[in-house]
Amino acid sequence: MAEQATPQIAYGLQGVVIDDTRICKIDGGIGKLYYYGYSIEDLAEHCSYEEVVYLLLKGKLPNEAELKQIKKDLVAARGLPYGVRDVIKSAPKTSIPMDILRTAASTLALTDPSPNDNTDEGRYQKAIRLVAQFPEIVAADYRLRRGHEPIAPDPELDHASNFLYMLHGERPGADAARTMDCALVLHAEHGFNASTFTARVIAATLSDMYSAVTGAVGALKGPLHGGANEGVIKTLLDIGEPARVESWLNDKLQDKSFRLMGFGHRVYKVLDPRAIVLKKYSKKTGEERGTTKWYEMSTQIEELMKKREKPLYPNVDFYSASTYFMMGLPPEIFTPIFAVSRVAGWAAHVIEQQNHNKLIRPGAHYIGEIDRKFPAMSER
Repeated sequence: MAEQATPQIAYGLQGVVIDDTRICKIDGGIGKLYYYGYSIEDLAEHCSYEEVVYLLLKGKLPNEAELKQIKKDLVAARGLPYGVRDVIKSAPKTSIPMDILRTAASTLALTDPSPNDNTDEGRYQKAIRLVAQFPEIVAADYRLRRGHEPIAPDPELDHASNFLYMLHGERPGADAARTMDCALVLHAEHGFNASTFTARVIAATLSDMYSAVTGAVGALKGPLHGGANEGVIKTLLDIGEPARVESWLNDKLQDKSFRLMGFGHRVYKVLDPRAIVLKKYSKKTGEERGTTKWYEMSTQIEELMKKREKPLYPNVDFYSASTYFMMGLPPEIFTPIFAVSRVAGWAAHVIEQQNHNKLIRPGAHYIGEIDRKFPAMSER
């Protein structure tokens, strides 16, 4: 048998382009991010999360009537089914919040009267239902872990405000609501990242949206993806004080296996544009809470990492960690908050994938043996 040439392998699919998309454009060389052509800076400054959900699902920004309607749709879709709430309540106390969210997302399919309706309207309704109920799942689990009953959603509150209300049991102030709303906008979509690609692979089999989103949650759980923001706050807590930043970082960097969470990105070669926005909110939230030390520590780390021989820049996880922490949110729900936002992007990609579907089936370079002699049981 003629020996075949070794193929060029793109490990981790680095640099491989597998499909067209209209949803998201990332220019990692200059640090630009667009949702349907709109810059993330403009969206973060001028849009609510509900407007971004409409943009992602429909491909255009809503007018006043359309915004009013999607807000109405999201409110109508609130209210966890009893079966989902029972799953959350009965989960082992050792379960982590992302495990609860993954299982609850799958359970939502069992309470949908038409789980396999893949028409345009069917997929839209599933997307709305998932976007509306992800905050409730996270908030219910958060409260049950602390011995409190879940709080019913408030139909008078917008998406971000209602999420904070269901977490803490009181209506948030305008600053906290705006900070959460902006964070949700920034995390809503980011191209063919690991969790979104997972969703598209599942969607490409013509499976249902719940299956695709459940798979995406599983991918987001990993510390090299959504779990990085938990690692960031653990770093800051370990350092403790601004005066210890440089010595702590220098010690850690002596270990070649050390990975500083919240720095570096597979796409961005410069500062993540989302980090620029969240940096402002980290400072602002700290000032409102009466301590900016977490922000100060973060900026010190950023400057030190820039001065290295091979500079590294913060990604979206880095400043979201100190922002959430100063909002009174514990580290274990940082990644679930990411999912509360990103579910809109996942749903948009499921819809786009199935609108021009082709089964995703890459090849692989086999490096094992062939034509091995089959051994009898006595020879094994």
